[in-house]
Amino acid sequence: MGFSELLHTIGGMGNFQILQTVLMMFPAILIACHSFLQNFTATTPKHHCRPANWTNGSHVPGGVGDGDLLQVFIPLDKDQKPEPCLRFSEPHWQILNHNGTSSLSLDTEACLDGWVYDQAVASSIVSEWDLVCEHKSLKSIAQSIYMTGQLVGATAFGIFSDSCGRKTALQSGTLLMIIMGTGAAFAPSFPAYCVLRFLSGVAMTGIIITSLCLAMEWTPTQRRMLVNIYTMYMISLGQAVLTGLAYLIHQWRWLQGTVSVAYVIILLYSWGLPESACWLITHNKPDKAVKNLQAVARLNGKKEQGRKLTPEVVRIHMQEDTAAVKESPFFLDLFRTPGLCRVTCCIALGWFSAGFSFYGLGLDVQKFGFNIYWTQVLFTVVDIPTKLLTGLSMAYLGRRITTVSLLLVAGCMILSTAFLPQDMNTFQMILCLLGKGSLAGCFSCLYLYTMELFPTEVRIKMAHDKQRNVSENTTKNGLVALLPEKTKVECTV
Repeated sequence: MGFSELLHTIGGMGNFQILQTVLMMFPAILIACHSFLQNFTATTPKHHCRPANWTNGSHVPGGVGDGDLLQVFIPLDKDQKPEPCLRFSEPHWQILNHNGTSSLSLDTEACLDGWVYDQAVASSIVSEWDLVCEHKSLKSIAQSIYMTGQLVGATAFGIFSDSCGRKTALQSGTLLMIIMGTGAAFAPSFPAYCVLRFLSGVAMTGIIITSLCLAMEWTPTQRRMLVNIYTMYMISLGQAVLTGLAYLIHQWRWLQGTVSVAYVIILLYSWGLPESACWLITHNKPDKAVKNLQAVARLNGKKEQGRKLTPEVVRIHMQEDTAAVKESPFFLDLFRTPGLCRVTCCIALGWFSAGFSFYGLGLDVQKFGFNIYWTQVLFTVVDIPTKLLTGLSMAYLGRRITTVSLLLVAGCMILSTAFLPQDMNTFQMILCLLGKGSLAGCFSCLYLYTMELFPTEVRIKMAHDKQRNVSENTTKNGLVALLPEKTKVECTV
C-alpha cells in the first residue's frame, strides 16, 4: 500500500483537494507574469540620436519643418528613416537642397549625447537606461541574469524544501519574491535592477516547484493528470493577464511592482495550507502527518475515517515509500539504480529541448514586428488547443508517445523558419506559434511525467533539477539572442 491509497480512505479528490488545487492556480498565473514580464518592460521604442549642437531650434531658417530639420542632424537609412545609432558631426543645411544624402559624403559619429525615444509607446528599461545600439545586448543579458537566478534557486530551494518542507519553502520563496520583485520596480540603475531580478529568479524557483509538489502530493494518483492540465492552463492564463496589465499600465516600474505585490495574496493564504503529509511521513514525522490527514478528512466529510488514523496505520500504508528513504538523500540518488539513471537522463534531455526552444520563441515577441500586445495574445491562445490535445493524448496514447511527438512537431516548425526569407514575418510567426504551442503541450506532459516517475524522496530533487535545466537553457537563450538571426534558429532547433 502507498500514500495514494491512504488519500482514498479520507475522501480521495475531496473538498480539500479541490480547494487546494484552486489556490495553487494563483502561483501559476503569477509565474507566467514574471517569466514573460520583460516582453513588456524591455520593449525597444523607435529612437534616434539626440542632435549635436542643437539648442531649442536656434539658427533655424524660416519655413523649415520638424521633419526637414531632423534630416539636417540625423542621416537616413535605406528605408528613408532616421538612423538609430548615427548622427552628423555638425548640422548640414545643404541637405535641404538635395533629394537625399546619397550624393553627399558627410561625417557621422555615434550618439554622444544620448537618444530621443518615441514617446507614444510605453516606457521601458531600454528607454530609461539607453539599452540601444552598442548597449542593446544588455537587454538580453538582463533576461539571462533573471534566469540564472532560477538556476541558482533550483539548487538552493531543492535543498531547503527537502530539509524544511514544501510549505516553508513556498512561504520563503513568496516573501523573497515580494521584496526583490518590488525592489526591482524602484531600482535606481541598471546594475541594481539586474541584481534584484536575479534574486527574483531565485525566489521564483521555490514558488514554481514547491507549489506544484504540494498540490500533487495531496492529490490521488488518478487525478494528478487533471490537476496538472489545470495548472498548465493557468500558466497560459497568466500570459493573458500579463498582456492585459501591460496594456493598462504603460510605466514599466508600475507594471513590475504590480505583478510583484500580488504575491502577498499567496503569502497570506499559504499560512492556512497544511504541510505535505507525504513529506512528513518520509521524514519521520508521523504524528504531525496524522494531524494533517485528520484535518483533511474533516474537510472531505470523512471525519470517522480520519479518527481511525494513527501513526501505526500511516506507517503500514507508507512502508514501501519510507523503506526507500535515506537519512540524508542527495543529488546522486537520481542515479542510484540503472533504471532511475536512465529515466533521469531522458527526462533531463526532454526538459533541455523543451525549455531552450520554448523560451527562445516566447521571449522578445517584439522581434516579429507586429503589435506586441496582439502578438502576446496569439502566443497565449495557441496554448489552449494544444494543451487540450495533449491531455487527451496522454490519456489514450500515454506520456512517452505524446512527449516525443510534440518535440518532433516543434522541431520541424522551428527548423522551417530557417528557410524563410527575412521579409516573410507573418508566415514565420505562424510557424513559431505552432512550435510554441507544441512545446507548451510538451511542458504539460513533462511536469506530470517528472512527478509520476520518481519516488517521493527524490521527487523534489528531480523537480528542482528540471527547473535548473530549464533555467540554464533559458540563460543560454539570452546569450543566443546576441547572435545573427539564422544562427539563432540553428541553435534553437
